[in-house]
Amino acid sequence: MIGLDTNVLVRYFADDESKQAAAVRELLETRLTREAPGHVNAVTLAETTWVLRRLYAADRSELERVVEGILSAPNLVVERKAVVRRALQAYAGSKSAGFSDCLIARFNDEAGCDTTLTFDRRAAKLGGFTLLA
Repeated sequence: MIGLDTNVLVRYFADDESKQAAAVRELLETRLTREAPGHVNAVTLAETTWVLRRLYAADRSELERVVEGILSAPNLVVERKAVVRRALQAYAGSKSAGFSDCLIARFNDEAGCDTTLTFDRRAAKLGGFTLLA
């Protein structure tokens, strides 16, 4: 298994640096397989959505497609895939919370947390968060 960094995934989805994007396409289309997959950890996934949103102005539906594509890729292993999928569902159902917020809430829920305290008013609207006053 080979770990993938945020910049590798961003190059693939942004396709803005032709030489690097071509290298990533070759990696994903020929080198990574079910038997020898790439590994995407939760931090990388959170960073990827953040970079695509902030630097490339990806909208919510685009980010949903990116995460779903990563989750469904047969040659990628996603860390704690079931939790990430629940975070994606929460993100799809929210109008304001970021994908990272959804990941935090679902990971903390799985860890047995009653709630996650935050000062972020948008995140507080998402189940699993409580606004710290």
